[in-house]
Amino acid sequence: MNAVEIIQRKRDGGPLSPQQIRWVIGEYAADRLPDYQMAALLMAVFKEGLDAEELAAWVDAMLHSGDTLDFSHVAAPKIDKHSTGGVGDKVSLPLGPMVAACGVAVPMMSGRGLGHTGGTLDKLETIPGFRTALDPPEFRALLARTGLVLAGQSETLVPADRRLYALRDATGTVESIPLISSSIMSKKLAEGLDGLVLDVKVGRGAFMKRLEDSRTLAETMVGIGRSYGTPVRAVLTDMSQPLGREVGNACEVAESVEVLRGGGPADLVDVTYRLGEEMLLLGGAAADRAEGRARLERAVASGAALEKLVEVVAAQGGDPRVIHDPSLLPSAPHRHEVAAARGGFLTRCDALDLGVAATRLGAGRERKEDTIDPRVGLRVLVKVGDPVEAGQPLVRLAWADAARLAEALPLVERALEVGDERSAPPPLVHGEVP
Repeated sequence: MNAVEIIQRKRDGGPLSPQQIRWVIGEYAADRLPDYQMAALLMAVFKEGLDAEELAAWVDAMLHSGDTLDFSHVAAPKIDKHSTGGVGDKVSLPLGPMVAACGVAVPMMSGRGLGHTGGTLDKLETIPGFRTALDPPEFRALLARTGLVLAGQSETLVPADRRLYALRDATGTVESIPLISSSIMSKKLAEGLDGLVLDVKVGRGAFMKRLEDSRTLAETMVGIGRSYGTPVRAVLTDMSQPLGREVGNACEVAESVEVLRGGGPADLVDVTYRLGEEMLLLGGAAADRAEGRARLERAVASGAALEKLVEVVAAQGGDPRVIHDPSLLPSAPHRHEVAAARGGFLTRCDALDLGVAATRLGAGRERKEDTIDPRVGLRVLVKVGDPVEAGQPLVRLAWADAARLAEALPLVERALEVGDERSAPPPLVHGEVP
């Protein structure tokens, strides 16, 4: 096998054989293929795509690049959820405890921020002491004990994806249906799940900007799951404006706790419950969505969901006091508000610009070696369709570095528009793929 020939073949639109795909994924996972060659191949795949046979081989090579997990010792149904990435998308943090409190085991394997979108692991690590790096035996033991694990990939679980994930982020090759679907599904199939719910985002702040592309991505992942005998359901949710109010890391943990206490922004609450209903249905814990919603609401109202998060934080080495008192989370030293220049209605609250602005503040990575500042972020004070008055604050920035603030402000200002006519907010759910 020759890496240059494989790159050239895909660059020129030719199909790769299963043997070539297995070789290149295996060599990269073993650190025998340099980043620059894999980056070139990723760009060729980004431009030329993968046909059905290539995609099947790519997923299989990723899946078997390392260990897989066996949760057969856990009697409860094992159901996970994964989002394709959004701005302010902290759904996993309240969702996992809610579903686990209803008796469904949730082995939630999450990722870090990718491009302008946030990462669940980065948010969780704002909790002092919280460990997201668990080896497979500890992961298995914790799932049996608590019914919920919130962690990342171990060194030995789908190592090819762990390396490719960071490289895609740094090389502008994220927005690719075969690369997104193979990344997500190889990790999830390695968990040995009984079912998977996908939150496939669509809109300006998503990797799939068009509804037809997000549906194609959803159908691709559902099809991959079906080929491995794993039931998968996908819900297409909106990402034209940020989800909830907070965009950052520590601030999103605080907002998640608010949801588990029975509060939180309506859009975040609705999406969380919608996905939870699907998880309970797949796990056989509810006969229909109405029953699923009722069970989730009871878990929140009783305090069981919040206590489940406290239990998991303690089990994974974190300080559970921050769940009871989110003011103990890291906080930026400075605030700056962007106000409306005129009265009217908010007609635009662009998720992409606001996500990039949060990254410029330090809440995300622009290079794979960048470190994240857990303190900084944005609070979106109004959403599309809301009335505003001249001088009213629209977005509040929490910042720590003046130079970074200067980079972020033009993006925030560009993200917001006020007009005379009220615009209807976009629907939260655009459809589903069963």
